[in-house]
Amino acid sequence: MGSQNGLALHWKILIGLVLGVAVGLAINTMWDASTWNSMGVGDPASWVDGASGVEANADASVVAHGARFVRNLNGFIGDLFMRGLRFIAVPIVIFSLIVGASSLNDLSKLSRIGGKTIGIYLVTTAIAISVGLLFANIIKPGNFVSEETRDGFVAQFGDQASAKIEAAQAPDIWDTVLNIVPKNPFNAIAQGNMLQVVFASLLVGIALTLIKREKAVVVISFFDAMTDVIIKVVEIVLMIAPYAVFALIVDQIAELGLDILGSLAVYCLVVVAGLATMAFVVYPIGFKLLGGLSYGRFFKAISPAQLLAFSSASSSATLPVTMECCEQRLGIKEEVSAFVLPIGATINMDGTALYQGVAAVFIAQLYGMDLTIADQLTIVLTATLASIGTAGVPGVGMIMLVIVLESVGIPLEGIAVILGVDRILDMCRTSCNVTGDCMVCAVVASSEGAIETPEQVAARLALPMDEDPRDEGRLGK
Repeated sequence: MGSQNGLALHWKILIGLVLGVAVGLAINTMWDASTWNSMGVGDPASWVDGASGVEANADASVVAHGARFVRNLNGFIGDLFMRGLRFIAVPIVIFSLIVGASSLNDLSKLSRIGGKTIGIYLVTTAIAISVGLLFANIIKPGNFVSEETRDGFVAQFGDQASAKIEAAQAPDIWDTVLNIVPKNPFNAIAQGNMLQVVFASLLVGIALTLIKREKAVVVISFFDAMTDVIIKVVEIVLMIAPYAVFALIVDQIAELGLDILGSLAVYCLVVVAGLATMAFVVYPIGFKLLGGLSYGRFFKAISPAQLLAFSSASSSATLPVTMECCEQRLGIKEEVSAFVLPIGATINMDGTALYQGVAAVFIAQLYGMDLTIADQLTIVLTATLASIGTAGVPGVGMIMLVIVLESVGIPLEGIAVILGVDRILDMCRTSCNVTGDCMVCAVVASSEGAIETPEQVAARLALPMDEDPRDEGRLGK
């Protein structure tokens, strides 16, 4: 995933990210309805949507046509890249997890890895919520927003908030567990239900360990070859990553608005400070003390996944790159990464859970409510349970927040206050989520002796893919 003749991928993505922020801010501050009007566009909304025949836009200039083309091209590049990632996500989980599970030849080892994975994920989620609550109680961001500003946001984003509230549904622990098992595995694949895909793939992998090895090896060899094919597809898709990151960021920053960001600056800073504490303080404690990894090695290896997670705001869409970073750059064996990471993309929502803790306290402060210790413990428990089985897609954190607020009786209309900055914070918390997935994967791999040394990683990367020394373990040769 590096570059032989130029900048490494993560530097290219970072450059695209920085340029995207700069261009997005420039558009937001210098381009408004009056700019469109000067180009002969009287109805900017319909013009951007492609309704060029509207009478108000009949006098649109050549420059206006060019501006709309550039905007549409920008959106096309971002959407194309996200489709490519989603196209890869399900196949790479199916192929690699079947190979990984079948190569263990030991069901007790599989259950041990699963127990560690889920246990650590739940612990880190609870820690994340606690960190968020701590920051929110100390800084009290709700005290920095006036009642007038609060009511203005409710009026502006009330309709969107109502839609989120209607979409929310309290989690039922029995349904959550039951929904792990797909009624139709092909339907789960088509819908991209990652937890069900993981279950089905794991079941096939386990079954392959229970049949005669001479029969199983044929199937394993096929899926192993397909894993390598998908890895190549990942590399092809990542060729446009820097440009797609630029396109995605420009679109989000241009629509955000500095006025909204300024009004909620303290709230945003509290969330970002909590996420940074998790990513750069709590997680390093895990991968250094429990995994034996150095700070530099870990973050250098996963940086492409972090940057892509920030740009896409989707753990599921980032999953192929996350797996590539952990397996190829960090040296984690596929039998571990193929199990730990897909589960993490679904149930490990540390950043989202932290954000919910801060948001709940923030909204309570807006309405002058004092949350008791019991209320805050309820938030921790509810947010942890809500994170299990929640899809790793953009905006899902807001639906989870409705469930958290209802659990302690905080006014749901307060959601409208934070909707304006939710997208940018969604990007930040997704990056934290992915970092947590990688940390847990590294810790579990280290405990199983399934992670390479830096020297082994360097030696392997110097070999052609078909000479990967890890193939022997996978195929049971």
